Amino acid sequence: MLLEKRVFDNRRPILSIVVPCYNEAEVLSHTHARLSRVLEGLAGVECERIYVDDGSTDGTWEAIDRLARQSDAVRAVKLSRNFGHQSACLAGLRESSGDAVIVIDADLQDPPELIPEMVALWWDGWSVVSARRRSRAGESLFKKASAYVFYRTLSLMSDHPLALDTGDFRLLDREVVALLGQMPDKNVYLRGAVSWFGLPETGVTYDRASRYSGESKYTLRKMLDLSRRGLLAHSSVPLRLPAYLGTAALAGGLARAAVRRDPRLLAGPGAFGAQALALGIMGEYLRAVLRQVQGRPHYVVERRVGMISPVPRLEERVAL
Repeated sequence: MLLEKRVFDNRRPILSIVVPCYNEAEVLSHTHARLSRVLEGLAGVECERIYVDDGSTDGTWEAIDRLARQSDAVRAVKLSRNFGHQSACLAGLRESSGDAVIVIDADLQDPPELIPEMVALWWDGWSVVSARRRSRAGESLFKKASAYVFYRTLSLMSDHPLALDTGDFRLLDREVVALLGQMPDKNVYLRGAVSWFGLPETGVTYDRASRYSGESKYTLRKMLDLSRRGLLAHSSVPLRLPAYLGTAALAGGLARAAVRRDPRLLAGPGAFGAQALALGIMGEYLRAVLRQVQGRPHYVVERRVGMISPVPRLEERVAL
């Protein structure tokens, strides 16, 4: 793929770091310190940090509010309640002003030290730089196995290629951020949406560390919800599955009835199970359609602290 190196005349490009937070008061000071050390070593760019409090119930908001008041390069965004990790990431992306934006979780499982390498690839012309997990320390066997199976199943069933073993830790060019901000999808699944755009994407690999402190906020329920979002948003296979199952059940019933010469064998518990499964899958898609037509926002911002925008966003600069 032929890429053009990025050139910015008469100004330094801006790098935004978006950090979604949910009950991360214990680790925030360490996260901020590591991010600061990494960003201070970056040459040729200006940096801003945006901490998004996704309805935390501990001292997370107080911590990021304090950080924002201590530095003009830090902004704090408080959502009115817990809207979920994907919505918190989207809120940070929309608040960002950078020519490039990096999303990284606050728990320090994803190393901030990868940021210079990601920025270097962005300078070379890549629109998306994803961090791919080579290993996952501190996670249960179930979590590792389920993540491995999920990413490969979703990639196999998806209507378009998806990056394997990647989370939301990635760098996005402003063009990609603008597209994400315009998406009307209510069941937002950022990882799939980024791949769907089809813009130049590359990756870096790393070994994922254990959490610095505390416990993972991604419960089994949240993992299942993320899986549902990914399947409904980026795969039509589940919608077609009832037709496949119905055809197979009917063919099997007909074959058995023909061999045994007993038409009654065509009916049975299998027919009810196939119908129930079909209705359940259709119900999931109808639920997604309902959320879409309701037109509710992805999140509600209760409060902002810090500079609203250190410089005009790219869209505004173009307009000027």
